[in-house]
Amino acid sequence: MLDLGTSFIASVERAPDGEAIVDGDLRLTYAEWYARISSLVASFDAMGLKRGDHLVTVLRNRWQAATVHWACQFTGIILTPLNWRAKSEDVSYCVHDAEARAIVYEDAPAKAIAAAGLDGAIRRINLDHAGPDEVAFDSLIAETAPEAMPRVDADAWSLMLYTSGTTSKPKGVPRRHRAERAGAIAHVAQNLYATGERTLGVMPLYHTMGVRSLLASSIINGTFVCMPKFDAGGALKVIEQERIDNLYLVPTLYHDMVHHPDFASAQLDSVRKLGFAGAPMTDGLLKRLQEAFRPELFVNHYGSSEIYTMTIDQDATRKPGSAGRSGINQRVRVVKLGADTPGDLAARGEEGEILGALAGDEAFEGYWRRPEADARALRDGWYFTGDTGYFDEDGDLFVTGRVDDMIITGGENVSPVEIESLLSLHPAVDEVAVVGLPDERWGRLVTAFVSRAKPVTAEELDAYCASSALANFKRPRRFVFVKEIPKSPVGKLLRRKLVSGEYQLDQKDQAA
Repeated sequence: MLDLGTSFIASVERAPDGEAIVDGDLRLTYAEWYARISSLVASFDAMGLKRGDHLVTVLRNRWQAATVHWACQFTGIILTPLNWRAKSEDVSYCVHDAEARAIVYEDAPAKAIAAAGLDGAIRRINLDHAGPDEVAFDSLIAETAPEAMPRVDADAWSLMLYTSGTTSKPKGVPRRHRAERAGAIAHVAQNLYATGERTLGVMPLYHTMGVRSLLASSIINGTFVCMPKFDAGGALKVIEQERIDNLYLVPTLYHDMVHHPDFASAQLDSVRKLGFAGAPMTDGLLKRLQEAFRPELFVNHYGSSEIYTMTIDQDATRKPGSAGRSGINQRVRVVKLGADTPGDLAARGEEGEILGALAGDEAFEGYWRRPEADARALRDGWYFTGDTGYFDEDGDLFVTGRVDDMIITGGENVSPVEIESLLSLHPAVDEVAVVGLPDERWGRLVTAFVSRAKPVTAEELDAYCASSALANFKRPRRFVFVKEIPKSPVGKLLRRKLVSGEYQLDQKDQAA
């Protein structure tokens, strides 16, 4: 297996004049980008950064962020990207947890960086307006340097992603060059990417989906079109102007695009392949996208930071909700809920916890300095994902949620995803999230939080559920109409915020 630095050089050799990256008015060929990466490598050397050091980034999807990513691959520095919206306490925790030697950021999160109480020995690099004790990023690429040569092999650490940490402190997920490149190659193969395709680079480079888009683009000598911050109208313009070939997004971003006023008139015929991951896609949104794009390929990709690809379904509309079967680098199984060993398999159709094989080429090897997390998640060569799902009679995997999201109501286990998919098909429902709220009688009351596309009452939605094939015990006992469904920066539903009351009511026709 090639290391990632050598992989990039191979891309330069294949197509030095091919367009590699676009960011607004900036356009760089592979040869031009390699020159800037080489300058940054030389500057990192001058700063005393070396193999095995952690470098934290708090950046949006700008060409500089992608350049830092590649420079780290050449030097053996462990790139440690954080959410650019991170709060100061999160930045402080992750920088000190990783024992980072340097941090690269921009003006947007600069206040959070300043308030993080970082050690004075940590080098600070600012992309925009460098102040006292900061290094200007532009100065690091100002001088021409010899072409960078890779200094590590495929077994070296490439980067460390931090999990979202919704219930505890974030966990570092270190990943090696070989696992990263294996994931990128599989991404190319399973999404049928062709040489020179143009990718919308909007999924954040601190997220596994964004990293995979960047690496896959280089492997096919494609063009990575940066979009620093998503907005639906802007995305439609970029897709149209840059003739984007493939989209790989979380469902929320697709939702926002198809509901934008400019969607109907946008020229999107260049898009031939759709992919989604990060969360289940409701049946309603799946149908809308199929009708709008008529894609050659519509991929549902289920994975994680720990194991990039778990399963793939290359025809998402064939069996709505199906995550397909194991990826080309992976094995997957479902064990009974609460199982302690990977051998306690669930029956076909029985909901359980999803496991992935740690022997897979894309798998991580354990969390950064978190033995207690390893003990919970890594057992006998398998990774216990914390996700729930089941295999149907055909052997296709259906992902139903998180173990922590399972609603136990009246002694029955109820998964939110099935109910959400049903309600998403109602024409008055814009978005929906289902949670269990404490209840003296039921233990947990199945509750649907609904953002409406047009007027509808709780009684009408209840009648809609009652007339469907949904089992009676799964029907929501309460509907709450909200202005919007809370989500994370990468579009995942934040059910915990609904449970804790962190939402704004849509005051019309509220359920009792």
